[in-house]
Amino acid sequence: MPLSRRPFALLAALALLGPVTACTSAAAGDPVGTQVGQPQAAESNAPAAPRERIRLTAENRRQSPGTVVAGIEDAVYNYAPAVMLDGGRVRTWWCSQMGSAQPNGDDILYAEGPGADGPFSTARAVLSGSGGNFDAMHTCDPSLVKIGDTYYMYYTGASRDNHANGSSIGVATSKDGTNWARANGGQAIVGPANDVIRANTYGAGQQSAIYLDGWIYLLFTDTTGYAAATNGAGQYVLRSRDPLFGKDVEALGPQGFKPVERTNQPRTRSLVEAFSADWMWIEAASAFAIAHSTDEGTTVTFWNREFTRHPFEPVVISGAWKEGPGLLRTPEGHAPVSTSDPCEKVGLDVLRATTSDGSGAPTNISHFGIDAIGLNGCLTEDEARALNGFAMPSPERTADVVVGGKIVRFERGSVAAKYAVGVLAKRPKAVDSLKVAVRVPAGVPAVQSPSDQVGLLVDNKLMVMNSLDAAKLNSSEVTIVTQEQWDRWERLTT
Repeated sequence: MPLSRRPFALLAALALLGPVTACTSAAAGDPVGTQVGQPQAAESNAPAAPRERIRLTAENRRQSPGTVVAGIEDAVYNYAPAVMLDGGRVRTWWCSQMGSAQPNGDDILYAEGPGADGPFSTARAVLSGSGGNFDAMHTCDPSLVKIGDTYYMYYTGASRDNHANGSSIGVATSKDGTNWARANGGQAIVGPANDVIRANTYGAGQQSAIYLDGWIYLLFTDTTGYAAATNGAGQYVLRSRDPLFGKDVEALGPQGFKPVERTNQPRTRSLVEAFSADWMWIEAASAFAIAHSTDEGTTVTFWNREFTRHPFEPVVISGAWKEGPGLLRTPEGHAPVSTSDPCEKVGLDVLRATTSDGSGAPTNISHFGIDAIGLNGCLTEDEARALNGFAMPSPERTADVVVGGKIVRFERGSVAAKYAVGVLAKRPKAVDSLKVAVRVPAGVPAVQSPSDQVGLLVDNKLMVMNSLDAAKLNSSEVTIVTQEQWDRWERLTT
């Protein structure tokens, strides 16, 4: 690396000034007492018997044969990936540097591929230092969520190598995930709290965002936070309905979430003693999963929605690591739903740096994963959202498909299977609380477009099927129609 460029990836390295700890103790981040001045929020449609430290079984351990993404040119380090399953592609953004991307400093690179093992496209820089403001030199540690048709990328910025607690969190927006515009006037949205000035002078950053029920939950490091360890390790949470965190901001404290006037008010509760963590929401089990590096590999720690209990014991994705992991998530930051057993299984897949280059900078991002079994999920109406698109037996000796929180009831199970993304042999109890919105009798008329799409006409609305065999299985007479006719039919929705 040329001497004109800094010798190490400082945005992450400075946060690792002290040793990375093992899994947090029971006392670290656990709630104390009840919320003062207002009742503790009740769990939404909570199970009668809350999950409490259930031991999960780790199965199907997997690992890529080697490096899956890397920068080009003089990009000697690659770390801190954000990984999104988006439109059938695995898209990843990560921290690196490329001499062609000015100014000198950390850049956020991008590549995409068909799966977590690749092959990925050639890396390219999509966000670099602004030349001014808080992120003048460095942009790093990307985390993304998609809200509507807009991608929001939360990133760490710094104006110089000598941080002096100057790292802060910014946000950029995009319609395609590759062409970015800085939001909030190019200013940071979260800075250091400066509760305690420690030897670790990193500041605030290494953020991870989740979009859940209209809220953006932001998990992040702040080495100046009151509740951090002596080396600055700690993970704090802010949430807001405003993606720019300019209003309606709440901070997680010992008694739950409370409104705050500023995003840098005292950090009084850390969820896990770690640096560079990533997290996601597991809908089928109403749980947050936080992935962070420990001596064993990547440890995944679980919290319930209110951060009042650990529903599951931690699990470990073993193997080599040199920096924080990036979880494979949906565009909202949720866990991908298992197509084989959505109520009991969740795939935990991470990309993470595995080695160091000659200067000690982390690089060689590889894929590691496990399946965690035993969630005891889909117990409530909210958790049943994870069943969207799945077919299952119905109480009428027919077949039901969950669509948008409601039920489409098919007279013939074979037709339901063609419409569904997966088929369950057993009906989860929570589905009984969902409304039957549509019934699909055998023999309803079917139409076929010039491009061979097939749809069933239910109540004179078009239900587009995923298979040309669906009409035959339903004993439906097929009529060939023009594209104009096909496009004109109102689509059936629940």
